[in-house]
Amino acid sequence: MLGQRLEIRQGQGLVITPQLQQAIKLLQLSNLELEAFVEAELEKNPLLQREDGEPGGEPGELQPERAEVADRAEMSFEDGRAADGGDAVDARGDDVYGDAAPGERGADRTDDGQPGLTDWSRAGSGGGLPDGEGREQPDTRDATLWEHLQAQASQAGFSPADHGIALTLIDMVDEGGYLRGDLAEAADRLGVGIERVEQVLATCHGFEPTGIMARSVPECLELQLIERNRFDPAMATLLENLDLLAKRDLTGLRKLCGVDAEDMAEMIAELKALTPRPGAGFGGEPAQTVIPDVHVRADPAGGWKVELNSDTLPRLIMDKRYHGVVASGARSEIEKTFVADCAAQASWLVKSLDQRAKTILKVASEIVRQQDAFLAFGVEFLRPLNLKTVADAIGMHESTVSRVTSNKYVSTPRGVFELKFFFTAAIQSSDGGALHSAEAVRHRIKSMIDGEGRDGDVLSDDRIVELLSEAGIDIARRTVAKYREALRIPSSVERKRLLKTA
Repeated sequence: MLGQRLEIRQGQGLVITPQLQQAIKLLQLSNLELEAFVEAELEKNPLLQREDGEPGGEPGELQPERAEVADRAEMSFEDGRAADGGDAVDARGDDVYGDAAPGERGADRTDDGQPGLTDWSRAGSGGGLPDGEGREQPDTRDATLWEHLQAQASQAGFSPADHGIALTLIDMVDEGGYLRGDLAEAADRLGVGIERVEQVLATCHGFEPTGIMARSVPECLELQLIERNRFDPAMATLLENLDLLAKRDLTGLRKLCGVDAEDMAEMIAELKALTPRPGAGFGGEPAQTVIPDVHVRADPAGGWKVELNSDTLPRLIMDKRYHGVVASGARSEIEKTFVADCAAQASWLVKSLDQRAKTILKVASEIVRQQDAFLAFGVEFLRPLNLKTVADAIGMHESTVSRVTSNKYVSTPRGVFELKFFFTAAIQSSDGGALHSAEAVRHRIKSMIDGEGRDGDVLSDDRIVELLSEAGIDIARRTVAKYREALRIPSSVERKRLLKTA
């Protein structure tokens, strides 16, 4: 029999308060996105206003609620703790997220255990977010040139140090796809040799579109001609004398290149088929100037000073005096509800901005403590680091650290870097000792293979695994093969053949 009846059931569901929604949303916004969000809130909330200096008033007068952000933390490497704060926006595993945020369970977790951003659209019934609120929308815009290059750099097999060099070079690329800046200055800033920077750049020259990251028009055209297998001495001479081509001095060009009129016409036609601005075809918004959220400076007394960039911190207050005026003048229930909602929203926004600033400072300070060797000695000294290490050190959830490090930049004596730049892979130790940097393991593998010619023996990947295990490095054979291929080293069979030929 089918019928209707009332039934009471008890169950558990994901419950996220609107206040926590807003705190999480603010935490992962970049400084530009935060500024746009604050402007929108100022327009719709009459009780919010920007703080323009210290408020005055008679004793006993109600003062505006203010966000007093500790914008400086002098590093003490004894405990790694910066200014307190951030608990209100931290992801506690016992009430909101469980083991991880809804979008960070299962497949969303990366190989090294670092969670990605939360996909709130997967939250089930029983207290999930309202439709469209806080959900990640699909990104339908075209990728920018810089995003395109960064994606290729991630797949290029770079070591952590070389990947950092590549990202620095990509930041020096202009809208047309040309590398603008001094390589020697970049090498000095990163603490590496100019030869290594040039090696990384040579690999980047293999990125798509062809000709990208060239330092001049002739170099851009040369890269494209090499790909087409059309770069020969005559074409090289033509590229060295493009000024004569611009003047239409074809007679002089023919003499320099040693070709006849027909060949010269074909060479010029080939040049016209090339793309002098390989980066011009990419869509997306124009590049925004990176404004760091955190400044790191050397402390004369030793260590590092970590300071928030006050220029990126919106200073808001809730005008309690104006709130009292409008609240006393409200007559209808609708007016009273509107005033109460505005007051609650303004109060929580001020507190959320304060907690956001303190949380960013806390996470950045711990990252600086962990990577102080990089700041002191250069990119070669990046230590293995993941989200869990930072989260455990500051007593927060991994997902909170992930949100803090997204779209946040830090200015250091070695340049401006995204906070995620400092998270590098690690290789386990077979004897339970300290972790080994992936870069150090790659260097050890390369040294072993470089010594093959002198020893007269060629090491297989299995033998390399055994030697590394004897040195206390626990690594799989497939990982050795992956690192060897990333270093562009042929297999042991091919190396034996090369030794016999030599």
